[in-house]
Amino acid sequence: MKPIRTALFAPGANDRVMSKALESGADAVIFDLEDSVATAAKPEARKLVAAQIDAVAAAGRSAPGIFVRTNSPATGMLEADLAAVVRAGLDAIFLPKGETIEEVKACAAMLDKFEVDKGMKPGSVEICLMIESALGVYNCYSLIKASPRVTATCIGAARDGDLQTDLGCAWSIEGTELIYAKSKVLCDTRAAGAYPLDGVYSDISDEAGLIQDSRLSARLGFLGRTPIHPKQIAPIRKAYAVPETEVIYYTRVATEFEAAEKTGIAAITIDGKLVDYAMYQRARRVLALAALDNV
Repeated sequence: MKPIRTALFAPGANDRVMSKALESGADAVIFDLEDSVATAAKPEARKLVAAQIDAVAAAGRSAPGIFVRTNSPATGMLEADLAAVVRAGLDAIFLPKGETIEEVKACAAMLDKFEVDKGMKPGSVEICLMIESALGVYNCYSLIKASPRVTATCIGAARDGDLQTDLGCAWSIEGTELIYAKSKVLCDTRAAGAYPLDGVYSDISDEAGLIQDSRLSARLGFLGRTPIHPKQIAPIRKAYAVPETEVIYYTRVATEFEAAEKTGIAAITIDGKLVDYAMYQRARRVLALAALDNV
């Protein structure tokens, strides 16, 4: 799963909305089989999602990425979800409310089986762990390392969402109440070699709040998040974009340091600031991140 800025949720029971999501301009689309689908509608939703994936695969589209949010392991519906949607064209699943190593390993084993059944390349379907409980936050690093399929996390820090409910905390636009949980998940994700996404901002009408919350998220180190409406895509891209002033500065850092290194010098100053290998690596990471904004 390559780093992305936006992964748009689309209810798996709504064929029209899923089709429109594919044309939204999001980096990826998450066909949802969990919270946006009534229990009685889940069997039909699986069929609709499978048909959408087949259509994408038949068209030979390389973008957007195709993800599916399954039901959680605790529901007993995960295997049926995977049996229906694991097929050519599926890039990853978003696994909600994963809390234990055993759950992640069991999910990975199911993916192994269904990939073989469908004649797919082993390991082709990745896992993004949705961290939505206190136990998930606590176990985050171990959950990621439980399977090489896990390449990303997505923290569910939405207002009135599962994580806030489980923690018993308040929610504010300043983000104070959830700052530890977000920072812990971010640190564990980076340490485990995966990449971090922020989750839903639930107030579709509050663009200013979305931008403020996303800018805090970007400052912490999250790469992007999961919009629930196409009109959230552009504000999210704007909020997470690397500022042009930083692109200019770090381009200078990379260029001037590389030139100095060729002469045997590994410590220079730019605008009065020390630049050595550590700062050079920072420059390279920022420029790689900025490249996401030019796709």
